[in-house]
Amino acid sequence: MLPNSEEQFVKKLQNSSTSQEAFRELISIYKERLYWHIRNMVKSHDDTDDVLQNTFVKIFRNIDKFKGDSKLYSWMYRIATNEAITFLNKKARRLQITSEELKDQIIDNLQSDVYFEGDEIKLKLQKAISTLPEKQQQVFNMKYFEELKYREMSEILETSEGALKASYHIASKKIEEYLKTN
Repeated sequence: MLPNSEEQFVKKLQNSSTSQEAFRELISIYKERLYWHIRNMVKSHDDTDDVLQNTFVKIFRNIDKFKGDSKLYSWMYRIATNEAITFLNKKARRLQITSEELKDQIIDNLQSDVYFEGDEIKLKLQKAISTLPEKQQQVFNMKYFEELKYREMSEILETSEGALKASYHIASKKIEEYLKTN
């Protein structure tokens, strides 16, 4: 976890004389976790790198606005989620296709992605996940792949734990049904 206390670390990030070093440390601590969170959303390694870079730029520019109302990681996770969604929406507009068409295209491209280390089963799971509504996708990915606790997810998504449990349950059932029929 974070060195010393999170509060002290945030102060280092917000102090102009210590921010550069603290930010390097922040990247070192969270780069991989945020990478996989974004990767679960955008699927492509190259796109993930772009979104991750934008996420860290936004964190660096806005760290002074962090008030400590949530955990630092939850705040960064929200930024990463929003950056990924913004990226996907812009990509769909640029390609002049709907978000649904983009999802289909991304899943189709996953097979040819040299960084995708999945077999046929993993590809089928990704296809099943892509059929879920966006919120259910987020909840499923956070719980299944990232193994976050409902408490953490609640803080990140600003939704009650009960709603998240219900959403995960529904998403799991839909995925199970998809895997049985496809």
